[in-house]
Amino acid sequence: MRIAIIGSGGREHALLWKLKQSPSVEDLICVPGNPGTERLATNVAISISNHQAIVDILRQYNIDLVVIGPEAPLVDGLADRIREAGIRCFGPGKQAARIEGSKAFAKEFMRRHNIPTADFNIFTRGDFYEAVRYLDELPMPVVIKASGLAAGKGVLICNEREEARDVVRAMLQGDTFKEAGSTIVIEEFLIGEEVSIFALCDGNRFVTLPPAQDHKKLLDGDKGKNTGGMGAYAPAPIATNEIIKYVKEKVLTPTVKGLKERGEPFIGCLYAGLILTESGMKLLEYNCRFGDPEAQVVLPLIDDDLAEILYECADGRISRDEVNFHDASAVCVVMASGGYPGEYKTGKKIDGLHSIKEDDGVVVFHAGTKREGDSIVTAGGRVLGVTAIGYKDDLEGTIRTAYRAVEKITFDGAYYRSDIGAKAVRSWK
Repeated sequence: MRIAIIGSGGREHALLWKLKQSPSVEDLICVPGNPGTERLATNVAISISNHQAIVDILRQYNIDLVVIGPEAPLVDGLADRIREAGIRCFGPGKQAARIEGSKAFAKEFMRRHNIPTADFNIFTRGDFYEAVRYLDELPMPVVIKASGLAAGKGVLICNEREEARDVVRAMLQGDTFKEAGSTIVIEEFLIGEEVSIFALCDGNRFVTLPPAQDHKKLLDGDKGKNTGGMGAYAPAPIATNEIIKYVKEKVLTPTVKGLKERGEPFIGCLYAGLILTESGMKLLEYNCRFGDPEAQVVLPLIDDDLAEILYECADGRISRDEVNFHDASAVCVVMASGGYPGEYKTGKKIDGLHSIKEDDGVVVFHAGTKREGDSIVTAGGRVLGVTAIGYKDDLEGTIRTAYRAVEKITFDGAYYRSDIGAKAVRSWK
């Protein structure tokens, strides 16, 4: 089959890398792609916001299946437009994508369907004083979320009451996060270890992938600012078989069923961001697509034809009860531009990429790069996802392999955490 991937980051590169291994795949294109994806597919330089141009290209290449990577085009309704053109698409429609596009919608959905989550309240512009009164009722720290999409930066943890008031004021009375912050969710701060579980859905049923753990904080020891993710590993030992069963029954099943009952069937990757608290597993958030960088560690573990699974989902007919996986572990270390997630410079030449060999168990997924002549240069905050694949019972070895590869790659201002996966190693000892 001919498959098109929409997006230009590390997640899309990882999807193409895995799909290239599928015997059922004849041809791959990526819109718009990056210097990493061009080695696996035909890159087509079209804006992902130009829905008509994308449909025209899909027809030109006789595409059988489209996989949409990022959340923004899903929330904008690109999957609906593609299906209207008669082309199969792995990705939820605009209405179902609200589970990520509107945190207010998602939290109300959780409450309605008795999905375990943090206590919360929702406020809009004009509700500033009501929001402050609610803040005064909550113990610190507290979590404040912009309801709309904010590029992974719209969740703020406030340790002091005055700090929380300032954040609420900036969102509801100011212009922080613009329209995305015009509605906010204030919720209790939950303490525990986080884990992500992906479910591949056909609108009625789903199959799950190995649990992964992302590292959102910028600095070692889970300190510093929130980012889009500084690294990940899978499988995450915190998610035991018992916990996965609980998540399927209490989170994923009611979510898929609830969206179908609304007439908004979820077709695509349903991401459950979870936290294991003293009172049990709770849902922090939904995403309506593969996580990034979690996709870079989960996809390599699949020991099935991914193209067939995604096609079946898009066709509304998953034919299996579970997915087969390699007896392996994977670790992804994100190399970022100095200054990220704040201001940073781009255009820095990247050296050492050719020294990394896949035969050595390492794949470098491009996230924020571009080609300048014969060179690859930085073009974003998160630049590369250096991913090692090793034995399942030797996560320490996999971590060492990843960091040995990271040390071979250089660019001016490069930054990365040095403790990706360390939490899992400690939990096993």
